[in-house]
Amino acid sequence: MDGSHPPGFAEAPMAYAPAEPVPAAPVLAEGTRFRVRSLCLAPGQTTFLQSRLHRSEHWVVVEGTAEITLGVRARLVGEGEAVHIPLGQRHRLENPGRLPVTLIAVETGCYLGEDDVVRHD
Repeated sequence: MDGSHPPGFAEAPMAYAPAEPVPAAPVLAEGTRFRVRSLCLAPGQTTFLQSRLHRSEHWVVVEGTAEITLGVRARLVGEGEAVHIPLGQRHRLENPGRLPVTLIAVETGCYLGEDDVVRHD
């Protein structure tokens, strides 16, 4: 990582609500080098700051508004908008709203095991 951040991302605040594991994310489709999941976060829920060693992800918000942090920069992402998370990029997902937020996550890479996660919290 060179420390650069995608356009449109602002510096993230340094204080976060306590992180918790994302509830079970149903797998919608799967192949040898991809997996598609549905992620839903309740209002106020925040995931751990994490990165993936062997996969990149592409998140599409289908309901609600998510706050997505890449590195130390965060931005609000609304319905119909998407964010690409490159392999190795630190990222966090938060629901700052009063309604649930639902995303479709497309994971691609040479290894998709759950032990691929590196937590940074």
